[in-house]
Amino acid sequence: MSIFIPDILVRDKFITTEGREKINSFAASSGMSFIKIALNFGYISRKNYERSMVNENYPFQQIREEEFDVEVLKKVDLKFANDRLALPLRIQNNKVITLMADPSDELFLDFIRFTYDKEPEVIVASDLDITWLSHKLLGDKYVKSAVFELLNHDAENSALVTFTAPQLIAIFVMLTAVVIGLFINFRIVAIIINVLLSSFFLVAIVFKLFLALVGSRFELFQAVSREEVRKVDDGNLPIYTIHLPVYKEDKLIKKLIWNIQSLDYPKERLDVKLLIEEDDDKTLNAVRNLDFPAVFEVVVVPFHMPKTKPKACNYGLHFSKGKFLTIYDAEDIPDTDQLKKVVALFQKLPNNYICIQSALNYFNRNENFLTRMFTLEYSYWFDYMLPGLDTLDIPIPLGGTSNHFKMAALIELGAWDPFNVTEDADLGLRAYSKGYKVAIINSTTYEEANNDFFNWIRQRSRWIKGYMQTYLVHMRNPVKLWKKVGWKGFLGFNFFIGATPITFLVYPLLLAIFLCYVTFDLQTIRLLFPDWVLFMSIFNLMVGNILMIYVNMMAVFKRRFYELILFAIANPIYWIMHSIAAYKGLYQLIVKPFYWEKTNHGLSKVNSSTNVV
Repeated sequence: MSIFIPDILVRDKFITTEGREKINSFAASSGMSFIKIALNFGYISRKNYERSMVNENYPFQQIREEEFDVEVLKKVDLKFANDRLALPLRIQNNKVITLMADPSDELFLDFIRFTYDKEPEVIVASDLDITWLSHKLLGDKYVKSAVFELLNHDAENSALVTFTAPQLIAIFVMLTAVVIGLFINFRIVAIIINVLLSSFFLVAIVFKLFLALVGSRFELFQAVSREEVRKVDDGNLPIYTIHLPVYKEDKLIKKLIWNIQSLDYPKERLDVKLLIEEDDDKTLNAVRNLDFPAVFEVVVVPFHMPKTKPKACNYGLHFSKGKFLTIYDAEDIPDTDQLKKVVALFQKLPNNYICIQSALNYFNRNENFLTRMFTLEYSYWFDYMLPGLDTLDIPIPLGGTSNHFKMAALIELGAWDPFNVTEDADLGLRAYSKGYKVAIINSTTYEEANNDFFNWIRQRSRWIKGYMQTYLVHMRNPVKLWKKVGWKGFLGFNFFIGATPITFLVYPLLLAIFLCYVTFDLQTIRLLFPDWVLFMSIFNLMVGNILMIYVNMMAVFKRRFYELILFAIANPIYWIMHSIAAYKGLYQLIVKPFYWEKTNHGLSKVNSSTNVV
C-alpha cells in the first residue's frame, strides 16, 4: 500500500514518535493492530484519525449494507477480526473485498492472501462500523455461549425456569389450603395468617437490625491503607478488565471516559470494554463523535434474547484479557485508587477469596427527598449490613457494580446468569455454595441516585423481582442448599434474600389493618380479629418501623452524612414505595420474568465532580 498509517499520524502530529514506538511494542506483544491500540488506549481521537484518512484520500465508507458471503466469513475468527479491525466480506472480480480501518495493516493483508489465495480489495471504514459488522456477522457462537453457558453446565442454578413443577405444586397446595380454610372457618384462618405475617415482618426487621449492629461493631479486616497503595509497583500490575455495559447512555459517554481515565492504573494494563447492544446506535454514535481520545474498546453485543446486562457481560468475557475484572455502570465514579487497593487486598487474602466488593454510595444525595432516602438505604446496606454478613460468614449478595473478580474463578462459576435480573446477588450465593468467599474493601464507587419516582419504581421493581428469582432458583432443593451453605448460610439466605421482597409485600397489608383499626368502628373490626391479634399486629408494625428508622439513622455516622438523619423518620413512606415496586416486580415475575426494565441515568442536575466526599 502507498499509505503507512503510523507514519502519517506522526507527520500530522496526532501521535508522537515516542507514542508510535510504544504502540508498536504493545502491538507486537498483544496481537492487536496499531490503529486499534492507538484508538483504544487514548493515543488519538477518532475525529483526528478520520481527518488523517480524509487527507490521504481514504474517506470512510458506509459499510453496514455491504453484501457478504457466508463461506468467506467462515474462514476468519471474530477475535482475530476484532483485534485487527478488519473483515473479509466476499469475493468479487477475483479479489477479496475486505473492510479495514488501517489499509496498511500488512499482517491482515497477508492473512487474506494466504487464506483465500487472492489479492484483497480494501474498503476503508471506521473502526466502529467494522466492529459493529464483525460482531453482527461473526458473533453468533459467542452470544449463544453468553446466553446458554450456565444453563448447559449448571442448569439447576439457571433462572430460565422461574417456577419448577414442585414449587408450583407447593404454591397451589398452600393457596388451596388457605382458601378452603377460609371457607370452613374464615375468622380462625384470618387470625392465623395475620399473626404469621406480622410475626415474620418483625423477625425479618430484627434480623436486619442484628446484621447492622454486628457490622457497626467490627472494622473491616480487608482495609487497605494508603501506604500499601503507594507501595504497589506499577510495573508488576496485572492486566485489569473493566466492563462498562451501557444501553442508550449517549449523554453519559463523556463523563464515563473522564471517570475511567481518572483511575490510578497504567493505561496499558487496562482492558476496558464498552459493551454496546447491536441496536444502540445512539451510544455508538456518541463514541464516534468524540473529539478527544478514549480509553476503552467497543464491543458490540449481537441481538439475542434475553436482552439483559448479564448477557452483555458474559459476551464481553470472550474478549477480555485481564487477570481481574470489575463492572462499572455508565454514571459510576470509583475511587481513583480502587483497582490498586483490590490488587493489594487479593495479594493478602487466602486463595478461596474470589471477589472483592466495594461500597456504593451517591454523589447527588441532597438533590431531593428520593435521593436522600436512597443514600440512607445504600449507606446502611454497604457500611453496616454487608460487613455484618461478612463477619457472620453468611452469603453476601453482590452489588450490581464495583465487584472485582478473579477472572478464572468467575468463568469457572459459569459467570452471570443472563436470565436473572439481579445477577449479582445470584452470583454471590453461587460462589459461596462452592466454597468461595467474598471480601468487602474500604473503597467507594459513587453513583447517581434516582431522583425520579417512576424511574425509581422501574429500577426497584427489577431488583425485587431479581431477589424473588434468586430465591426461587436456590430454594428448588432446600435440603441440598442447607448441605452446601450450612445452617448459618441457609438461614441468612432465607432472612436476607427471601425475606426482603416478602416484607415489602406484607407491609401494606399490615398497614391496612392498622388504618382500619384507627379509622373504622372498633366493634366491626373486632368481629374479625380479637384484641390480642390487633395489638400484636400493630405492635409488630410499629416496632418494625421504629427499628428500620433506627437503622437508617445509624447509616449517617460512618460517612458523616448528618444532614440526612431526620429523613430516616420518613422510612415508612419509603417502604410504601418499596411495596408498590414489589407488587410490580411480582407481576413481572409471572408474566415476563427476564424483562430488564431500563433505568434512565443522567437525570441529576448535580455536578458529580464536586459532590463526592
